[in-house]
Parts: sequence; structure tokens; C-alpha cells
Amino acid sequence: MMRRPAAVLGAVVLLAGLAGCATPDKPTRATLYDFGPGATAAQAADPAARLPSLVLADVAASGAFESSAVLYRLGYADANQLRPYAHARWSAPPQQLVRQRLREQLARGRAVLDPGEGAALRRSGGTEARILRLDLEEFSQLFDSEVQSWGLLRLRATLMDSTPAGQQLLAQRSFVVRQPAPTPDAPGGVRALASATDTAAAEIAQWLAQLP
Repeated sequence: MMRRPAAVLGAVVLLAGLAGCATPDKPTRATLYDFGPGATAAQAADPAARLPSLVLADVAASGAFESSAVLYRLGYADANQLRPYAHARWSAPPQQLVRQRLREQLARGRAVLDPGEGAALRRSGGTEARILRLDLEEFSQLFDSEVQSWGLLRLRATLMDSTPAGQQLLAQRSFVVRQPAPTPDAPGGVRALASATDTAAAEIAQWLAQLP
């Protein structure tokens, strides 16, 4: 008669152990990335050397590049397939991060306005500002092999002028930048894409400064 309680107790302990084993692990939270802090000190440009004001439109993107996933391609297997890292995310959609870094670069030599600020400037009778539009066409980590990869960025820049008859095309150019990834993983891809964005921003700033 004394064996039954012990047997029941043993069964309860066994079931509790099995229930604990059956409980799924908590989902792993994705690591969030951005392009880093950018400039850490205020920079003043020479007023005599400042370029005309510029309206920077929102950067346009389509398809997978609208999401905050960190994407990569296996160029040695199937370069046509975009793959997301399971546990890595951008802190904001890439087009917003690209615009933020580009604005920081352009603001070193000119006043950079948002679209709403440009409209307010026109209503107040101020000088018309040119409009820069950007299309983000590629933003991924491209693997040439299992151990070598690049941050690949492709942007199309369009400069428009506001006229009484509407907007007029002034210039357009595509920018393609590849930067090597220090490691063949998500952190390496993030660093390579951040570096590619900085390079593209500097190239766009130089291109705009050279236009009449």
C-alpha cells in the first residue's frame, strides 16, 4: 500500500520533466544595426564657399529593399535570390538610413532642406532650391565565395529644377559602390554597406558641386 503514493509521485515528476523539455525556447531577438553615430563634432562650413540650398527628397526603394531586413546574395550559387539574415535587422528601412547619411554629407557645404521646407521657401518668395531625388536600386551583401563578400550599393540620382512651368530635369547619374566586408557574416555586411553608403554620399556631393 505504501508503494502507490511513491509511484504516483514519480510519475508526476516524470511528466513535469517532460513538460519542461517540450517547452520551446524563447525566440531569439534580432540584432539591430545602423550606420553608426556619424559625425561626433559640429562642423562649420565657410559661408563664402557654401553652395546653393538643396531640397533632398525621400529616397525611393521598391520590393525587398523597402523592408528592414539585412539582405545578402550568394553570387557563386544563385545571385538572383535575395536572402535575409535570420537574426539581423536594420534599425530603420535602408532608404531612411541612406538619406540620413547623405544629408549629413551634403550639409557640410550647403543648406539641405526637406520637401516641406522647400515648399515653404517658395511660398515666402525665397530663392528656388533644386531638388535631388534618389532611387535605391541595390543594397545587399554579395558573396563571391563562402569567405569573401562585398557591400553592394546602387543609387540613381536625379537633379531637378523648379520652374514656373513645373520641374525640369537638370542631370541624372547612377552610382555603384562595392566595399569589401571584413567578415563573411551579417556584422561584416553591415559594415561594408555603411562604408559603401559613405563613399556614395561623398561621390554624390562631388558630382553636385561640379554641376553648373
